[in-house]
Amino acid sequence: MSNTQKQLALAKAAKKSANTADTAEKNRALLAMADSLEAAAEDILAANRLDLEAAAGKIPESMTDRLLLDEKRIGAMADGIRAVAVLPDPVGEILETSTLPNGLEIVKKRVAMGVIGIIYESRPNVTSDAAALALKSGSAVVLRSGKDAFQSARAIVAALKTGLAQTRISPDALQLIEDTGREGSYEMMRAKDYLDLLIPRGGTGLIRAVVENAVVPVIETGTGIVHIYIDKDADWDKALRIVYNAKTSRPSVCNSMEVLLVHEDIAADFLPKLERLLVRDRIEAGLPPVRFRLDPQAARHIGGEAAGADDFDTEFLDYILAVKTVASVEEAVGHIEVHSTHHSDGIVTENPEAADYFTSHVDSAAVYVNASTRFTDGGEFGLGCEMGISTQKLHARGPMGLKELTSYKYIVQGTGQVRE
Repeated sequence: MSNTQKQLALAKAAKKSANTADTAEKNRALLAMADSLEAAAEDILAANRLDLEAAAGKIPESMTDRLLLDEKRIGAMADGIRAVAVLPDPVGEILETSTLPNGLEIVKKRVAMGVIGIIYESRPNVTSDAAALALKSGSAVVLRSGKDAFQSARAIVAALKTGLAQTRISPDALQLIEDTGREGSYEMMRAKDYLDLLIPRGGTGLIRAVVENAVVPVIETGTGIVHIYIDKDADWDKALRIVYNAKTSRPSVCNSMEVLLVHEDIAADFLPKLERLLVRDRIEAGLPPVRFRLDPQAARHIGGEAAGADDFDTEFLDYILAVKTVASVEEAVGHIEVHSTHHSDGIVTENPEAADYFTSHVDSAAVYVNASTRFTDGGEFGLGCEMGISTQKLHARGPMGLKELTSYKYIVQGTGQVRE
């Protein structure tokens, strides 16, 4: 038995302590985990420095931001765990009840998933988010961090286990796979005897590998080729503010905008204002400017590189923005249908009919009207934190919180009925 299989077996053996814990005990565990995380801040930051040193010069600046921890971010991670603690416990919720003509009483009840596996890349905060959500929803959790963030993840898990040890939930219900190589991931994908669910969270390559190779049930979290369409009836002040936030506030995350669509009637005046905001103003402020990849029509109005064949199908995760002009909201929706990953897409308009057409026809997990796509996040949606953003339609869609990490069963009560 490999070390990965041993860790999977430990999680499976410990899942009962999570599955059977009542709400009060789970909440005590979460609060203890949050306190322990903050108490271990010095050790976590030291581990994070090792990860950052190892990554120096090997990953873009925007990706370094995903890896970076500081005291504020550790505090936010702890607050995220505490936010989960105050949320309603989904386990045991009665979803439906009915009585059949033959007298059978049927109750549909929410239950814990069992053991949840998470394969993720270089975002240390996923470690605490995933642990908190899995344990509050009554499941054990097996984490497999990317190599870039492993030292940070190990220090975070050690702190969380210290908190769990103060409760009746076994610390073995939280496992971090030590094997950061490809084989460690593939063992989890094949672990149908140990895992009830597997969730990949990362780039296109990771997600594709899990979806194509896993025999464990998978919820696909999607890459974010996120679009914002600026309609001819948009309020320009809103549009500029929304685009600036969606592209520059944190370009390395999946809800940041990658593609801007602009109605051709306003492109000649709107795009130069946007160029001033995203390029010249940022340079003057000592900030990284946004680099444009332009279709031929947009290139008539602002400077940038000509868009290549793949630029409207790329999650840049950087200060790069593909820009295209369109003749109508219908054309914008048609482009999004072809090129979106159906994560988050938005429209800026003061025209209710255009907004209604957009929200009715864009088939994405989150569809925005006059707001930044950066809100597609479990914490922002009131879920405490998130396990990821699902871009599929089964079994969950959009930010995955506690309810999305549970299943259900039917409890059928009879008085001796038999089927004829």
